[in-house]
Amino acid sequence: MALTLEEKKAVVAEVGEVAKSAWSAVAAEYCGLTVEELTNLRIKARADNVYLRVVKNTLARRALSDTDFECMSDRLTGPLILAFSQEDPGAAARVAKDFAKEHDKFEVTMLSVGGELLEATDIDRLAKLPTRDQALSMLMSVMQAPVAKFVRTLNEVPGKLVRTTAAVRDQKQQAA
Repeated sequence: MALTLEEKKAVVAEVGEVAKSAWSAVAAEYCGLTVEELTNLRIKARADNVYLRVVKNTLARRALSDTDFECMSDRLTGPLILAFSQEDPGAAARVAKDFAKEHDKFEVTMLSVGGELLEATDIDRLAKLPTRDQALSMLMSVMQAPVAKFVRTLNEVPGKLVRTTAAVRDQKQQAA
């Protein structure tokens, strides 16, 4: 069923708004997948806060113009599904990579992060990016390390004094 002009404008506006606020985008070919498999992909994407949409390439080009993902426009060919990461840059790549492991017919064709177009082979690099919570915990551990070392150093002074006095006491007891 063909889309009316108003429906096309709505799709372009919706995808454009999502693209403006997204961290990264993944485009993948999905030919040969069943409806059930695509439904499972959508469920997984929704759980990871990834916006997933099958859009005609001409509408996708219009939606991606004036966004960081405009660099993808030239390579939008064939039936593609677009995935946009809403919370952390690696979410869409993780969803696509996990789904591609189980389904041979799902093939990632391109990635984009921060206005830079990446090859499909870089999906591992993007998927390994930490989530927001993981990044915050790594930052906190880095910030905590000098303070913890300083406290251990301060604690070592009285500990060394106690060990020294204990050694002197033991030496005097052995001499007596």
